[in-house]
Amino acid sequence: MSDDIAHVVDDTARTTELRAPIAVLAELTHRCPLQCPYCSNPLNLEKANAELTTDDWKRVMTEAAALGVLQIHFSGGEPTLRKDLDDLIRHGCKIGLYTNLITSGVLINQARLDSLGEAGLDHLQLSFQDAEPENANRIGNHKNGQAKKLELAHMVRAAGMPLTINAVVHRQNLDNLSAMIDLASELGADRLEVAHVQYYGWALKNRPSLMPTRAQLDRATEMVEAARLRLKGHMVIDYVVPDYYARRPKKCMDGWGRHFFNVSPAGKVLPCHAAESIEGMVFDSVRENSVGWIWENSPAFNKFRGTSWMPEPCKSCDRREIDFGGCRCQAFALTGEAGNTDPACELSPFHSQMFDAAVADAATGEPDYVYRRIGGTTAG
Repeated sequence: MSDDIAHVVDDTARTTELRAPIAVLAELTHRCPLQCPYCSNPLNLEKANAELTTDDWKRVMTEAAALGVLQIHFSGGEPTLRKDLDDLIRHGCKIGLYTNLITSGVLINQARLDSLGEAGLDHLQLSFQDAEPENANRIGNHKNGQAKKLELAHMVRAAGMPLTINAVVHRQNLDNLSAMIDLASELGADRLEVAHVQYYGWALKNRPSLMPTRAQLDRATEMVEAARLRLKGHMVIDYVVPDYYARRPKKCMDGWGRHFFNVSPAGKVLPCHAAESIEGMVFDSVRENSVGWIWENSPAFNKFRGTSWMPEPCKSCDRREIDFGGCRCQAFALTGEAGNTDPACELSPFHSQMFDAAVADAATGEPDYVYRRIGGTTAG
């Protein structure tokens, strides 16, 4: 990664030097054959006719590479629903970007995988909803999803392509975590990401049915630590815990607009994938401005950069340049104001009020959740 300074903006919204971003998440579409109730996409999903064109995406990629971006992660929804995906991967390779595909896997057969590999795809990241097929298919609302995912994982490894397994865990699959870890190992994954659901978008809407109990969380943490020791040198395990049981907030994106940006299907450039959930914020579009201009000058990107925007207790906290005040999206979702201290922090005046009730809900039953949908109909 280059340490070259990309730009320095002299304003009160930011006190630190602005460096080149490392990665971009290209959300090619919100369309998806799965309907996961914890999906991080907005509740108001973009329709296909609002998506950027192939030429738009190629221009975005070229501008991102010129800015200093090293990696592009193709995501969605389900990115393989875009017929131009091979062309976009090919363009990314041509301009020197490391290409990663984040996929549900249910639409990729051998011919499609071969085509993606020939285009130059560097890495594939495959999501699993559970190790147990019936529950996995129920969570994703896809009758044959698990079988297709397993088939793809074997094909990826046979092709010699690096494979990461994403295991999104929550109350309704967490008791199967040990089996999920074993499955990732058996599939030959290079990396496993065990990520507890983060409560934005559809996940916040379904929080009462997804929030794990404290006992579940403690067992899960013990399993992950034991597996890390057992599988050291064989498979790397990343672990993302839910904020609701934390004492301090996570390093959300390592600070707002510091290393990463996201481009939505319609071309909005966002500091994180959930930023559109902050009502009232205006995010610039690549249809009107260049990626470089947005990264350096966009009011939305500059609003929460650095530390000068922070209220107390963040402003005088010795962790202010470690966690950068936590998550702006979570602050908005729970307090109605994105500039507030993340309620995940025990020093936040909202911590007990916002989190205690949610944790208490986890001790009750498991209400039915609402599946992710586009326009009230099945996505895909």
